[in-house]
Amino acid sequence: MKRRNVLTSLFAAPAGLLLPAALKAKAVQDQKNVLLLESDVAGFQYYEGEKVKRSMNEGSVLRLVREPKNPYDYDAVQIFWGREKIGYIPRSDNSVIAQLMDRGVSLNARIKRLGGKENLGSQVGVAVEMVV
Repeated sequence: MKRRNVLTSLFAAPAGLLLPAALKAKAVQDQKNVLLLESDVAGFQYYEGEKVKRSMNEGSVLRLVREPKNPYDYDAVQIFWGREKIGYIPRSDNSVIAQLMDRGVSLNARIKRLGGKENLGSQVGVAVEMVV
C-alpha cells in the first residue's frame, strides 16, 4: 500500500475499526512502520536537552505529547526523553503529526542523529514513524 493511500485511509476512518478481529491479530504480528518525518528537534537548547544529551543514543525511543493549548501553535507536539522535555516537532512539520495523534494513531519517535555543540539548532534529529 502506498504511503498516500495509508494516510488517506487513516483520515477516512479511525485506525483498525474496519478490520475483523482475526485480521487485527495478524496485523499486530506484521506491524510495519511508515516513516512520516525526519527533522531536527526545535528548541533543544531552551529545554532540558543539554542536561540529558550524554545519556542519549541514536535509535533511542522518544515520547511525543500533544500540546493543543500551546498559545503559539495549536498543532504543537512536545518531545520528551524520559521525563525531560527536550523540545518540539518543528512548527513547519507538525500539522500532520498532530492530526494523527488527535485521532489516536500509534506513532513511534526515535533519535535519528546526535550532533555537536557547534550548531545549537540541529543538535538532535528525530524520526517519527506511524505503526501500520
